[in-house]
Amino acid sequence: MFRGGNTVKLDAKGRLALPTRYRGDITERYDGRLVLTVHDDGCLMLYPQPEWETIERKLVGTPNQERRTRNMQRMLLGYATEVEMDGNGRILISPRLRERADLDKTVALIGVGKKFEIWNEEAWENICNGWMGGRDETDDRPNPLDSLVL
Repeated sequence: MFRGGNTVKLDAKGRLALPTRYRGDITERYDGRLVLTVHDDGCLMLYPQPEWETIERKLVGTPNQERRTRNMQRMLLGYATEVEMDGNGRILISPRLRERADLDKTVALIGVGKKFEIWNEEAWENICNGWMGGRDETDDRPNPLDSLVL
């Protein structure tokens, strides 16, 4: 399980160093193989490859008659990028993904169970401040993906 938050610097090439406490587990359990993709909240999601493959199968198997479902499948699968942790515990985030999540030099890396979320630091602070202030937005529309755990 990944948990907790860290402020992490991206280097000039767009590499992000994962916190030391996760590196051994990622290397041993997943051979350093991870998958990055986008989320409609504006962040990136970083999954160990086997965890991503489970989600990918569910996404592909979800009926997509509704536009919202098709768009989610297109975005999550279309932006999915395999990355490998190097010997220094870094992953390379492509310019395309950095641009999509508005990532600059400093990012928030948030452990949320089976994945990490990678946020623009300012956007993350705004979300935290809104949530702490009781301004969390909700969407009451029914969604066929409600049963799908990302």
